[in-house]
Amino acid sequence: MPVTQEDFTSALAERLGEEAVRRLAEARIGIAGLGGLGSNIALLLARSGVGELVIADFDRVDLTNIHRQCYPLECIGMRKTDALEAEVSRVNPWCRIEKHDIRLTPDNLDVFEGCGIVCEALDYAEDKVMLAENLGRRTVLIMGNGMAGTGPADDIVTKRIGAELIVCGDGTSDVGKDGSFLSSRVAVCAAKQANAALRIIIGAE
Repeated sequence: MPVTQEDFTSALAERLGEEAVRRLAEARIGIAGLGGLGSNIALLLARSGVGELVIADFDRVDLTNIHRQCYPLECIGMRKTDALEAEVSRVNPWCRIEKHDIRLTPDNLDVFEGCGIVCEALDYAEDKVMLAENLGRRTVLIMGNGMAGTGPADDIVTKRIGAELIVCGDGTSDVGKDGSFLSSRVAVCAAKQANAALRIIIGAE
């Protein structure tokens, strides 16, 4: 049975309340990086009724990473921005997507202009630092730090560092020499980042 936007909104309102759904629909959230963290964050936010996502990544979907990302196998080789737009449209076709096929640098972070929240989902420590140093005071930044390896999911926690910085992860784990990544640990961290964003939007934070 076809689902209308009114059906979608009404169903969310039954669970969250009309005021929360209104706030979510008016929200504009940035996602920096569309791999294991970013792709899952985007789907969680879209399912929750977020009105607009600004997504940025320069890469393509790759088979070696797909086990921890939201993309189906038919997306291998596609630009992540295009693949994610397609997946979001399947769960919430009324969520507006602004795509940027770019490698983020200090010179192009204005793509997140107007975003009250940006979820950091970049691969490398130097890129995370760059984003925090150049964007942290302009918006609420929700970062992922430590979700690799095979450790317990309970080690992944949410910490508010200040009024404009929240960090999710275990704070220590790295890919390591064996390159191990449990998709479940990545998904837990993505869910915590999305949860932090949602709590801010609806006024629970």
